[in-house]
Amino acid sequence: MQSDHSTNRDSQLLKNIPLFAELDDDDLQRIADLMVTKRYKKNNLIIFEDDLGSNLFFIKSGRVKISGISHEGGEAIFSILGGGDFFGELSLLDGLPRSATVTSIEDVSLWVLHRGDFLDMIQRYPQISIYLLKELAKRIRRSDMQIKSLSLKDARGRVAGTLIRLAEDIGVVRGGRVVITELPLQRDLANIAGTSRETISRVIKKFEEDGQISKEENILIFSDFNAFKKMFA
Repeated sequence: MQSDHSTNRDSQLLKNIPLFAELDDDDLQRIADLMVTKRYKKNNLIIFEDDLGSNLFFIKSGRVKISGISHEGGEAIFSILGGGDFFGELSLLDGLPRSATVTSIEDVSLWVLHRGDFLDMIQRYPQISIYLLKELAKRIRRSDMQIKSLSLKDARGRVAGTLIRLAEDIGVVRGGRVVITELPLQRDLANIAGTSRETISRVIKKFEEDGQISKEENILIFSDFNAFKKMFA
């Protein structure tokens, strides 16, 4: 892991984070001056569940997984976050320990903001508070959907739901199609869907045979994402 202080260039890059989208250049510079950049190699632990937390993290580049460990030692992946996303906000808001573990799944660069600076920031810029509330509400809805998927749907529905969430989180639109350019490993997909790697492989192959998706190595393309989502929502 390496650390360095934010630069003037960082203030411009902060525009890519929706949380700061409505701020002007001077405000962005003030926030950039408060941040420190940290870099983590692939598969490094960034936050451990139940640790006390005093920092908020913004993803400058790379991806991380948000997960939890069961009493039996199994891993459940709640979400995968990429550039422009943030994590660690709950502990800053309520002062309680971290609610999940965060691990880099590729080399990542993060902006780090201390709790005191974060609390001052949301008081100074009300628009950030409004966006933060919207984002938290969206994450709660997504968690509700994931619980519903795991408890009510069969294996095919759980795998489909996992692919839909990944498309919404890290997918990009290319030529009118939704593309997941860096599909997680089958092990991670299984941990998200609450099923086995064999089931992941079998169901994705069936989706390919049905013409609903196409896959080449770790790139997955939805033929018609809206139709796929409607079918498995």
